[in-house]
Amino acid sequence: MDLTPLEERMAHLLRTVDDLSDIVARQEREIALLTRRVQMLMEREADREAQALREVPIDKPPHW
Repeated sequence: MDLTPLEERMAHLLRTVDDLSDIVARQEREIALLTRRVQMLMEREADREAQALREVPIDKPPHW
């Protein structure tokens, strides 16, 4: 049995695993960045909502 085809397949598979590993690592970084951005936006929106509630004038209804 000739090992060359098996060695070629193994080399190809190792290259594919390395490529996929790089892709997963990049996606992990992107997900972490996006998670931080979403958290920042959620905090900013919560601050805006809290500020809006503080700024709502409390007037008595006209029948009071």
